Amino acid sequence: MIQKSVAVLSILFMCFGISSCARESEEKRLDPALTSITTEDLAADTQILSSDEFEGRAPASKGEEKTVAFLEQEFQKLGLKPGNGESFFQEIPMVVITADASAKLEVKAGRKSTSFAYSDEFVAATLRVTEEVSLADSEMVFAGYGIVAPEYNWNDYEGLDVRGKTVVVLVNDPGFATQDPALFSGRTMTYYGRWTYKYEEAARQGAAGLLIVHETEPAAYPWGVVQNGWTGPQFNLVSEDNNMSRCAVEGWLQLEVARQVFNAAGLDFDSIKTEASKPGFKPIPLGLKASLTLHNRIEKVTSRNVVALLPGSRRPDEIVIYMAHWDHFGVNPALGGDQIFNGALDNATGTSALIELAEAFKKLKQPPHRSILFLSVTGEEQGLLGSEYYATHPIFPTSKTAAAINMDALNIYGPMKDITVVGYGLSELDAYIEAAAREQGRTVNPDPTPEKGSYFRSDHFPFAKQGIPAVYPSGGVDHVEHGREWTLALKEKYTAENYHKPSDEFDPNWDLSGAIDDLRLLFKVGYRLAMEPTFPNWNEGTDYRAKRDDDMAASAARSEGRPTPR
Repeated sequence: MIQKSVAVLSILFMCFGISSCARESEEKRLDPALTSITTEDLAADTQILSSDEFEGRAPASKGEEKTVAFLEQEFQKLGLKPGNGESFFQEIPMVVITADASAKLEVKAGRKSTSFAYSDEFVAATLRVTEEVSLADSEMVFAGYGIVAPEYNWNDYEGLDVRGKTVVVLVNDPGFATQDPALFSGRTMTYYGRWTYKYEEAARQGAAGLLIVHETEPAAYPWGVVQNGWTGPQFNLVSEDNNMSRCAVEGWLQLEVARQVFNAAGLDFDSIKTEASKPGFKPIPLGLKASLTLHNRIEKVTSRNVVALLPGSRRPDEIVIYMAHWDHFGVNPALGGDQIFNGALDNATGTSALIELAEAFKKLKQPPHRSILFLSVTGEEQGLLGSEYYATHPIFPTSKTAAAINMDALNIYGPMKDITVVGYGLSELDAYIEAAAREQGRTVNPDPTPEKGSYFRSDHFPFAKQGIPAVYPSGGVDHVEHGREWTLALKEKYTAENYHKPSDEFDPNWDLSGAIDDLRLLFKVGYRLAMEPTFPNWNEGTDYRAKRDDDMAASAARSEGRPTPR
């Protein structure tokens, strides 16, 4: 019996030794790649991309030309292959619609009329590719949060015919408003709370216009972000009907303007807002009429995603994607003082990270089994346009895409005890990040501010909608020295003072050591995905699982010569 126990222990120690040796061997093999990711290189590329020379990196501008040329040059220097046939670019047709800034929103209450100023008091635009859109004495109606969600037994449009009317709705969703975990997803914003959904739903309902009431906390950003993002040239993809199925007018009301509008209707905004968050709320005709004409300048342009490929050694037709958006808001000549939106944190840091990761993978003696695609997308700031286009016009089949790892605004605050995964709990990719985090002695946590709806605001989301497992790691918040509250306060300060403003500039005092920790972690995640033969999936019950399952089943049927499942 003793001899048997000794034998078992010997085998266990041997296995442990083999496992330890295997880990040590892998660490040694990956060490040149990991050590090539440095703060000096990350800072240098970030400073270049966010310099005034790159003119704010707006799509279809001189700034784009400089940006995509720089990225192509860097990827070529590293020895990567073009990711789109013989080209490093995926061309994306867009339309740019610029509304006349002299537009006024007129709201009539009986014989009394009040006008509101474009930009300061409201913003409005149209996706319709036409030189003029109008609301002419359009009846106004308040439709709560503008949500139709059968799974939550919620319909703000129930019994309401909004054809030809202008609908006013609240931002975010009732769960956030009440903080009730049993209502929607409580504090965590659902897609129903996202402004993109509200415009989509209003169009499905046949509304002529939709105006969202802006509030800083539920929107997760101040009015200045709306002003900077919604005025001036607006980039869009174009549908076959020239986007004529969209509402004629899509816009926002500044909070105090909304209060005035509700007062004109004889209603108290705050009281009505409270009622709108309760189940069974019914839409309210405001007894007001809205008039607005937008004169538009229309231009057809082409922008580009940058695509660079490291071919796999065994299964080159299967890919792992690292992605980050290169674009920002360009130059606004109407501003006094600094007119360049340099976008240093958002997202010169993520774009530079692509270069760092590409260099790291090239340091490997042998490429991983699957191919790695380094995808730098355009038009994120205009509504995830570049990622939407790639996801719906993929260069590599979605069924051959193992996963997408998105990087948007890296950690500039130093080393963290944790790493955040926006959308934590949705996919099997969490386990990959957890394993890599453990090796660094770190924990993995969900988004500390889920009410901001960050999952729906970055480039992984269009991939998720197509069923591709996509993950958005976003640094951490538990600083090694200063703790959690210190980091969260700095993040809020950035949002209030620098987010989508010309002041988002490179700062040599940034502590990028935490970003390097994150990139080394993400390197290991991507490496593991590229080496294994299996494909990760979404967790059961998520919105994106069925799409992935159907995609993989159809791919398997095609490869076996069977009819494609329906």
